[in-house]
Amino acid sequence: MNSNSENPVVGARFQKMVAEWFRDHYKIVFVLEKKIPIGITDDEKKDHKFDIVAEDDSIAVECKCYTWTVTGNVPSAKMGFTNEAAFYLSLLPDTYEKFIVMLKAPNSKRGETLAEYYYRTNRHLLGTVKVAEYDPDTNKLIVVEDKT
Repeated sequence: MNSNSENPVVGARFQKMVAEWFRDHYKIVFVLEKKIPIGITDDEKKDHKFDIVAEDDSIAVECKCYTWTVTGNVPSAKMGFTNEAAFYLSLLPDTYEKFIVMLKAPNSKRGETLAEYYYRTNRHLLGTVKVAEYDPDTNKLIVVEDKT
């Protein structure tokens, strides 16, 4: 089990793996921690640093390397941070393809991954933001979609 002091290192490693996946898949250059002005009106816009952004500003990604709690429950506070990421992504122009990429974190008791749970319970907040899960063991990224 990781201590909280290791979280930034684990998150940065996850972000780099996801950036490499996007680079290899889309065959374009991606930048880490790129600032993009967001806001409703031009005079109110402020820079927000997105985890991964295509150099041509066609794709923006926020990474979430979260797992279920030790007892298999939902990490509620972390889901709030994921909603915050969705909000920031939603403020980008529609010219961007927008992703929240979560670590593939299965829960056998629930029969779903954390990304599937997040999508199922929060899809009404997502608009054009896609939720995907990345499996570092297989280097696969899958967009989560409705199972209905």
